[in-house]
Amino acid sequence: MKNLFFSLMSAVILFSACNHVEKSSASTTGNAGNAPVMKFEKQTHDFGKIKVADIVTYDFKFTNTGSSPLIITDGYASCGCTKPTWPSAPIKPGESGTIHVRFDSKGKMGLQDKMITITANTVPAQNVVHLIGEVLVN
Repeated sequence: MKNLFFSLMSAVILFSACNHVEKSSASTTGNAGNAPVMKFEKQTHDFGKIKVADIVTYDFKFTNTGSSPLIITDGYASCGCTKPTWPSAPIKPGESGTIHVRFDSKGKMGLQDKMITITANTVPAQNVVHLIGEVLVN
C-alpha cells in the first residue's frame, strides 16, 4: 500500500514539474520572434592536417537574419589554445559579421575538435561553432 501511495505521489510531482517546464518554454518562445538570429554560413571548419606548433585561423561568417540588432557579449573556446574575437558593434538585421578564430597547435597532437561558444542576445543565447583538424607529430 505504501509503495502504491509513493508511486502515485511521484507521478503527480513529475506531471506537475513537466507542466511547469512547458509553460516557461512557451513564454520564452514568445520573445523569440523579435530576437536577432545568428545564422552561420558554416558551423564547422576542418583545417586539415598541420604540424605541431603551427597556428591556423578561420573566420566564421554569419548574418543576422532576425528582426533586431545582434549584440555579441562573449566568446570562449573549449581550450586555451583557441581564441575567438568578434565584432563589438551591433550587427543590424540583414547585415553580416565574422567570428575570427585562432588555433595554436603547440603542445597538441592528434585529432582536434575545438568548440567555440558565442553568447549574444539571441534565443537561445549561445551559438556554437567547431574548428576541427589533425595535428601531426613532426
